[in-house]
Amino acid sequence: MTSQVSSPADKTDGALAGEGSCTPATENGAGKEVRRLDRVIIRFAGDSGDGMQLTGDRFTSETASFGNDLSTLPNFPAEIRAPAGTLPGVSSFQLHFADHDILTPGDAPNVLVAMNPAALKANLADVPRGADIIVNTDEFTKRPMAKVGYLTSPLEDGSLEAYNVHPVPLTTLTIEALKDFGLSRKEAERSKNMFALGLLSWMYHRPTESTEAFLRQKFAKKPDIAEANVAAFRAGWNFGETTEDFAVSYEVAPATKAFPTGTYRNISGNLALSYGLVAAGRQADLPLYLGSYPITPASDILHELSKHKNFGVRTFQAEDEIAGIGAALGAAFGGSLAVTTTSGPGVALKSETIGLAVSLELPLLIVDIQRGGPSTGLPTKTEQADLLQAMYGRNGEAPVPIVAPKTPADCFDAALDAARIALTYRTPVFLLSDGYLANGSEPWRIPEVDELPDLRVQFATSANHELADGTEVFWPYKRDPQTLARPWAVPGTPGLEHRIGGIEKQDGTGNISYDPANHDFMVRTRQAKIDGIEVPDLEVDDPSPSSQLRSSRGGPNGGADTLVIGWGSTYGPITAAVRRVRRAGGQIAQAHLRHLNPFPGNLGAVLGRYDKVVVPEMNLGQLATLLRAKFLVDAQSHTQVSGMPFKAEQLAAHLEEVMKQGPKEAIND
Repeated sequence: MTSQVSSPADKTDGALAGEGSCTPATENGAGKEVRRLDRVIIRFAGDSGDGMQLTGDRFTSETASFGNDLSTLPNFPAEIRAPAGTLPGVSSFQLHFADHDILTPGDAPNVLVAMNPAALKANLADVPRGADIIVNTDEFTKRPMAKVGYLTSPLEDGSLEAYNVHPVPLTTLTIEALKDFGLSRKEAERSKNMFALGLLSWMYHRPTESTEAFLRQKFAKKPDIAEANVAAFRAGWNFGETTEDFAVSYEVAPATKAFPTGTYRNISGNLALSYGLVAAGRQADLPLYLGSYPITPASDILHELSKHKNFGVRTFQAEDEIAGIGAALGAAFGGSLAVTTTSGPGVALKSETIGLAVSLELPLLIVDIQRGGPSTGLPTKTEQADLLQAMYGRNGEAPVPIVAPKTPADCFDAALDAARIALTYRTPVFLLSDGYLANGSEPWRIPEVDELPDLRVQFATSANHELADGTEVFWPYKRDPQTLARPWAVPGTPGLEHRIGGIEKQDGTGNISYDPANHDFMVRTRQAKIDGIEVPDLEVDDPSPSSQLRSSRGGPNGGADTLVIGWGSTYGPITAAVRRVRRAGGQIAQAHLRHLNPFPGNLGAVLGRYDKVVVPEMNLGQLATLLRAKFLVDAQSHTQVSGMPFKAEQLAAHLEEVMKQGPKEAIND
């Protein structure tokens, strides 16, 4: 879905701006009250077979086409089909949409749609008092309730008195709406998610045409099923319009001031990353080759890239992780922009070949969509715990640049940036995304082609060195004096035959060398190449006017004395938390790292300007460890490894506590 936005950018504080506020109500055509809100958080929850992800995706698509800013959080079990009606089998989809700039899927839902007792019990702790809960009463019978430990019905025992509960017999109403389609009861029941989607579409005045078109396209080979789903969707909408239980509907206006002018579409992190890789191949004028083995949550990239053969993309689904990266490295040797995709367990298997790529000095993108570990860990949950693995997880001194996107849409730009580094410096590059970014979505402005970087490279085509006797030869390790990159010679180029392999090479010639001095030189040269990569200076968002000039520490009279710094997907929660702190009157600075190896050149100076440095991470403090080691700064870790992203409110509370602490003398003072 795409939408046009033609208003100027006007970024607002989406974390708290008008939180929960509404404007005076009007009436719709049926005489029902219509309230206007600035933002809403909805969570759909049910069994993994109830279609909650599809329901959330469709609501998100309609919301994006309407022009709201949005952020999503799909959350599903690792099992393909967990036991029905059990807590481990609950799947949910949370959507936060607003008429202004927002950054996170929201801390707590204003509306919970619970398709069964398990969905209610698994999610109730996140629902604030006074929120709306829509429950499918048909599932609240003795056996489903007993599965999750309900001795009495929560719909009748008073335990939900703090909420606005809307009991709706979703299954019964869906079956009744489809009685003329000749479907079995089981087939008709499958459409109850579309009934729920229709009801929520009525409640929040979402467009409906695209969903109906989507259903007809999805079930084009089964037109009866398609029309049954459309009928269930319309029945849900009509139920909201006619029932007395829903006396109020809500409007959330488009976020016309939140975006720069352009054409927008809703996009997930994995899709944006896939498009970024395709764009990088086109901008480099190189074929794009993906060697990959399916693994959650990275498999979507393989699926997507396999659709784009018309853009010179070739995908290879290997028999295992090692074969996947081996094929990709071979493609890099052959002159392709080579990529391999995986998650943490796959990186462990690929580590030897990554070291080989460091030795060969060939461009290769290693895309790691991080998930909870160790080992198999939490396949469908998010984590940031592969940073040290990407930094050091190889034998010997094998430095690799690391790039990390901060939002789902930013995955597109990060892919281009990683390709730039790989091609310019002839090196493998880690691109660290995670499950939160991969599956989450937000609006993305589709860039113009002339806005994309020129990534074209020059292959070696002739001899580059003259021997003492005047003979011209090709030296595969004769380096560019600026980048220290070696020449890239495509196999089969006449006169450019050269040796490659994992054994140490002689400087220049590429011959095998066991000479100690040569090995020392080559190790230091490879490190110097990575250290010399050009990355932009770190930008600091500091509300104090003298922040860029202040050399001494800040404080109540000198502006912010606390800096919160993060990387990757913590950007949204950190920024939302910082906005909350500032709205409460606190002075706090924020910075976010895209480049983790090498660090931006001004990072040390930035860290030195603040008394307190806080590093929120979804691990046990890996970036904080690197910052302490390199810059001798007393970085304070704030960590979470629950498989879920930070909540802005909890993070804001922690930052406020840190700011109340007395100043600490810097270690290097």
